[in-house]
Amino acid sequence: MLSKPTNRAIIHLDLDAFFVSVECLRDERLKGIPLIIGGSGGRGVVASCSYEARKFGVHSAMPTRMALRLCPDAKVISGDMEAYSYQSRLVTDIIREDAPLFEKSSIDEFYVDVSGMDRFFNTFQWSVELRKKIIKNTGLPISMGLSINKLVSKVATGEYKPNGQKWVEPGNERDFLGPLHVSKIPMVGEKTTQFLVDMGITHVHTLRDMPVKMLEKAFGINGRALWHKANGIDHSPVEPYSEQKSISTECTFGQDSIDVKKMKVLLLAMVEKLCHKLRKEQKLTSCVTVKIRYANFDTETKQRHVPYTSSDPVIIKEVFDLFDKLYTRRMLLRLVGVRLSHLVHGNYQINLFEDTEESIRLFQALDTIKKKHGVDKVTRAAALGMDKRIMMDNNMFSKR
Repeated sequence: MLSKPTNRAIIHLDLDAFFVSVECLRDERLKGIPLIIGGSGGRGVVASCSYEARKFGVHSAMPTRMALRLCPDAKVISGDMEAYSYQSRLVTDIIREDAPLFEKSSIDEFYVDVSGMDRFFNTFQWSVELRKKIIKNTGLPISMGLSINKLVSKVATGEYKPNGQKWVEPGNERDFLGPLHVSKIPMVGEKTTQFLVDMGITHVHTLRDMPVKMLEKAFGINGRALWHKANGIDHSPVEPYSEQKSISTECTFGQDSIDVKKMKVLLLAMVEKLCHKLRKEQKLTSCVTVKIRYANFDTETKQRHVPYTSSDPVIIKEVFDLFDKLYTRRMLLRLVGVRLSHLVHGNYQINLFEDTEESIRLFQALDTIKKKHGVDKVTRAAALGMDKRIMMDNNMFSKR
């Protein structure tokens, strides 16, 4: 058994059914009923649902039509990302005011490192007080787990949801995790869970006690990581939180151009990369800016506010429209650029909430390929064709 540091104290905070909780704050009549937030059309998808709806088997990313078959009495409403982002910022500000070091891992999830605080305060009591302060000042239910690392704290939070709290005292990590089903281990998906169950491994304690080499043989390089998780070992640090205000990219042409078609294909490729970066970093944008620079160095920009999104099609449409309104002088251009700003933390929320199940799966598959093989390995055919023309034109475009 590898040694584990026992002098760390990591809090995990997770807002319960966050989107649903915000909607219930806005309309108390929604409390206690099966509630689905997402697309209501024939091909809509569930973005979030209440615990009352989950009792019927409803879960996020499920087609709405299927959710309504499981729970016919559920109320379906569209979402308001601006309201969710506002409430998330309120919680962030409360944590920032009190916490020595914290990480905001998503729009509704936080880690706080309070290591060493026990010299001055009772760490668990401090954690409880922070949770109470968030509930009092926002009205939102939030669950909390405390342990020596992020992994165990996250599991503890999940086990004591909704609106609960749990302290796994140092040295009790294995005993706490052991009786749980293997599906409770973070980042163990449906396929891995089924593979383990087929092997006769249903509980963490069985996985924990298996030889590492056997797991490596079955799962490759992921086998050792799986064994570490089953044994409650996690050395990952809490990453200091800082707000990123915008992301952008621009290209200077090696030769001034007036070819609008080529410029739009280039803009398309730029948006693809920026949107992939947003989703990879779990962020959303609500402001799109297009920049052009003429051959005489005159520089112009136009921006537009949009509902929070990280969707390629949505942003591409806005970028093309802004470019058409911006490029009116029909002079040679030497640069084009795109900036996405007013960023907030949050996963891609199914275009709040108009995407189809097929388009969501397509985006997920493309992002998986890009993450594994590189952002340039898969792109739209138009952008791919542009890349070839750029090479043929002797690096007509140089990024900067």
